[in-house]
Amino acid sequence: MDVVVVDDHPLFTRGLSLLLPGLSGGRVRVVGTTDDASAAAALVRRHHADVAIVDLHMPPPGGSRAIAAIRRADPMVRVVALSGLAEADAAIEALRAGAAGFLPKTADPEHLVQPLLSVLDGWSVVPEALLRQLLEEATPTGEQGVADRLTADERRLWRLIAEGVSTVEIATTLHVSERTTKRLVAHLLRRLDVSTRVEAATLAGRVGLGKDSGAQAGGVAG
Repeated sequence: MDVVVVDDHPLFTRGLSLLLPGLSGGRVRVVGTTDDASAAAALVRRHHADVAIVDLHMPPPGGSRAIAAIRRADPMVRVVALSGLAEADAAIEALRAGAAGFLPKTADPEHLVQPLLSVLDGWSVVPEALLRQLLEEATPTGEQGVADRLTADERRLWRLIAEGVSTVEIATTLHVSERTTKRLVAHLLRRLDVSTRVEAATLAGRVGLGKDSGAQAGGVAG
């Protein structure tokens, strides 16, 4: 595996260049290094690298832009982002830029070999503790999770209420009686833990209910 290192810390770069070949049993070699983020993509192309190791926290244009430039220049190159801080924001920034992995720079050099081999095989690599944090933060909570707890029919009714549709019109749309419509609305308000249609409409705006695709609503209509 041919690797390039994009990092503005000479000692770190030199250390990886010396250690990775031995620690990997000769499977990994560093073929190029640069401390200039703007030169990263050209370096990867010149050496036909398989993997680029990129420090996120570099002088402008910065590590994230270097990652994006590398991926544009050669989408087949796998990128592993490094950061001095194992923070969720840094990991998200790297992954959004196109990195296949994110690792803290505090990791021992021998612990870098397997992640490098894994990303080359098509895997994404993130430390377990950080992955759990990302999953927890992505889990809908509070108001944001309300829509996910509703059925498709309940979301459709909520959308109609948010649009200010009258009871008669809702009944016609849902092909039910007005009495049934009132009962459905009352049940939905309880589910939403609000007292009035106005409050339901306001909540719909806060959780972005109106952003649901028309295709989804159409599927319920059928």
